[in-house]
Amino acid sequence: MSQQPPFQTYMQRIEPEHNMRRFYHLSIQQNLFGEVSLMRNRGRIGSAGQVKIQTFAGEDDAQARFTQLFRAKCRRGYRTLD
Repeated sequence: MSQQPPFQTYMQRIEPEHNMRRFYHLSIQQNLFGEVSLMRNRGRIGSAGQVKIQTFAGEDDAQARFTQLFRAKCRRGYRTLD
């Protein structure tokens, strides 16, 4: 993995009229075996949420998936806080 800081973003979607307060955290990190992993953490704000880890053969594949998920969440109404 390159020496650049890892891809990382924290997003929220808050709609009081629907009692919706959700977060979505995406990050790309290198795991202990030298593979590149995309970590997703999602849930209600104030909870620990659920974590899903997806491993990729290369950094380019992980970045492409990161971008795809980021755009999808923006279309659904999530906004970044970083």
